[in-house]
Amino acid sequence: MTLREPPPGFPPRVDVRLDGWRLTWAELETVDVGVETFRAAFEKETARLTQRWHDRSISADATVTEVRRLFRAAGCDPTRYRPSSEALLRRLHRDGVGSTGVPVVDVNNLLSMRLRVPCCVIDPNAIAPPLTFRPGLPGESMTAMRGPMRLDGKPVLADGVGPFGTPISDAERVKVSPDTRAVWMVVYLPERGAEPVDLEGELAGLLRLMPVARVLAVA
Repeated sequence: MTLREPPPGFPPRVDVRLDGWRLTWAELETVDVGVETFRAAFEKETARLTQRWHDRSISADATVTEVRRLFRAAGCDPTRYRPSSEALLRRLHRDGVGSTGVPVVDVNNLLSMRLRVPCCVIDPNAIAPPLTFRPGLPGESMTAMRGPMRLDGKPVLADGVGPFGTPISDAERVKVSPDTRAVWMVVYLPERGAEPVDLEGELAGLLRLMPVARVLAVA
């Protein structure tokens, strides 16, 4: 289901019912960028990240460890359903991470790997407040971007329609396309037990390298 009303106010109010999490939001406006320029910058950044993690243990990282702990506290096994940030890092280490074909999604993925926390971008026109961040209910599911996804015990971000996101994957209904102009990013941050995160600085740095969007607000 895609809603056609104007997006709700930014930042969205979220009823957080899972301890230890802090959701931070960025409001972005995408802009067109040359394909070759973007590809070169993307490949340079993925190469830098690959080198950074070449001889480092992903599972020993303090932030990765804390995100895993929060998954377990919500009732989700992070070795079976990996946080999106850890899944990206493991793919980078194993096979490399390629472009999705949507530049703002690629920047989101690079930011997630830099910060080691789950990040996602959504179409704000596709969500309907109120928003809640809570454990998934028994028998609850959503159509994720990779297909049907059971949500029992997983950390779930839901609106008035139902679940639309998790720190694992998001619902097809909030998917950002190459033509999406208004974009919201949500960053799932641990409140403690992880290294300090400079979200605004890291995002600004990536967008200087790959100017695919303007940051309108961070909250």
